[in-house]
Amino acid sequence: MTASAQQPFPADPMRDPHWWRQAAVYQIYPRSFSDANGDGLGDLPGITAKVPYLAQLGVDAVWLSPFYPSALADGGYDVDDYRAVDPRLGSLDDFDDMAAALHSAGIKLIVDIVPNHSSNRHAWFREALASPKGSAARSRYIFRDGTGPDGSLPPSDWQSVFGGGAWERVPDGQWYLHLFAPEQPDFNWENPEVRAEFLTTLRFWSDRGVDGFRIDVAHALAKDLTEPLATSAELAAEGEGLDGAHPFWDRDEVHGIYAEWRELFNEYNPPRTAVAEAWVHASRRGRYASPEGLGQAFNFDLLQADFDAVRFREIITANLEQAAATGASSTWVLSNHDVVRHATRYGLPSAPAGSAKGQDGKGWVFSGGTEPDLDRGLGLRRARAATMLMLALPGSAYLYQGEELGLHEVAAIPDADRQDPTFHRNAGVDKGRDGCRVPLPWTADGPSFGFGTGGAHLPQPDEFASTAVSEQEQDGSSTLNFYRRALELRGKQQTAEELEWLESPAAVLHFRRPGGWQSITNFGAEAVELPEGTVLHSSAGLDGGLLPPDTTAWLA
Repeated sequence: MTASAQQPFPADPMRDPHWWRQAAVYQIYPRSFSDANGDGLGDLPGITAKVPYLAQLGVDAVWLSPFYPSALADGGYDVDDYRAVDPRLGSLDDFDDMAAALHSAGIKLIVDIVPNHSSNRHAWFREALASPKGSAARSRYIFRDGTGPDGSLPPSDWQSVFGGGAWERVPDGQWYLHLFAPEQPDFNWENPEVRAEFLTTLRFWSDRGVDGFRIDVAHALAKDLTEPLATSAELAAEGEGLDGAHPFWDRDEVHGIYAEWRELFNEYNPPRTAVAEAWVHASRRGRYASPEGLGQAFNFDLLQADFDAVRFREIITANLEQAAATGASSTWVLSNHDVVRHATRYGLPSAPAGSAKGQDGKGWVFSGGTEPDLDRGLGLRRARAATMLMLALPGSAYLYQGEELGLHEVAAIPDADRQDPTFHRNAGVDKGRDGCRVPLPWTADGPSFGFGTGGAHLPQPDEFASTAVSEQEQDGSSTLNFYRRALELRGKQQTAEELEWLESPAAVLHFRRPGGWQSITNFGAEAVELPEGTVLHSSAGLDGGLLPPDTTAWLA
């Protein structure tokens, strides 16, 4: 008998098996959140010290980006050991202390799992390099002989997501596949050892009290490497590849892996949750979010949309219909560690929110060239309006650290300080993701604006002084206090996962949640009349009975 079948779930919200369906989840990029030991990198004790801040913010869960041992070739997504903590970030004891502090505050913990690839420092990969061709050690990864008369050419002309070729040659002449950086060799998920190893890892963290998992590049694990390998031109000719036949993206076989994971998750009480980072066509997203699979999948549609009422309504309607069809709840995202912050995207008239610069399998929005045309005031106003609309929607809302401070993308990072492999592998054509990963400002002065006593691993702009937590806590109209009030009201207004669209002008979105709670957003250039009702909260000041442009209001 599984743990989840032994007894009814108690009334304690921390034991609620459905807690994730409408949770507000706060993503922490640990190296940039808070540095307790002053070495310039954020760490787990730094997070533990800020649990009261997270509790006051009002989030239901924390999603922790990778904290494992890593050379940081890709910001921690190159994992050396999946069942350990990077010593620069703390220890397993520190992890347990952090988890206990979060749980004591009523906050769930979701951790990042990176199953498509390890780092090239992982014990298995080191063993593979030391072993001969055809060995069991090499079969855990994807090794192939090269092409050409002497095997000096790669097995195919596939390109890495980060730029450059997707194959790297090793001293004995073979090549290994890396869909991302060369330091991130892809696992071979047809190997039973790989499958068993990750089940062990999922159980390891679940037994330590982790409540859920965010699955990195969830659509890439299953691969068909039957020769002859398709060329890049042939892959491009396939278009969106909606039939699950692409050799390494979104193959149907991947769902067999997640069915095994779901069996493990359901052994716990409450069951462990999971959300897929799956950059797939909307029509194929539902399988990742099914109850037999991971249970939820990110939809990044709002993140890639213009600040436009028609487009927002189309996206919301489609995703709620999809969630209802799969039995999942929808997910809403406006910013994360891979994209330009939405306060900046919405302030770029020449490149608005829909300016996603796609990368195969990821769809990232990069930060190059944003600073000259940025209207910071407009961007922040629209960001607050969009966030408030998002928080009113049925489903779970994912927030990224620093957005509650109204932080903008940091575009002016010297090339010598940049860390993202996308920048270095593309000769600076793409600025990469460092601009949204700059350490947070906690105080208006002091070393690294209170991030830590030893500076910050990415340079912080002077403007961070005015956005620091210490400054915003004293200002009732600050973005921080706006978020706190919105999340407080959202928690009180949790209702059925439904909404009813109400009649409104073309540039306005107006809907009602069960129980009479209303949200109205003005995307237009002119003020509009507010409907009848008591105003609970608004993203900007109201003009009497009028809702100004770029503003959201909630009414009862």
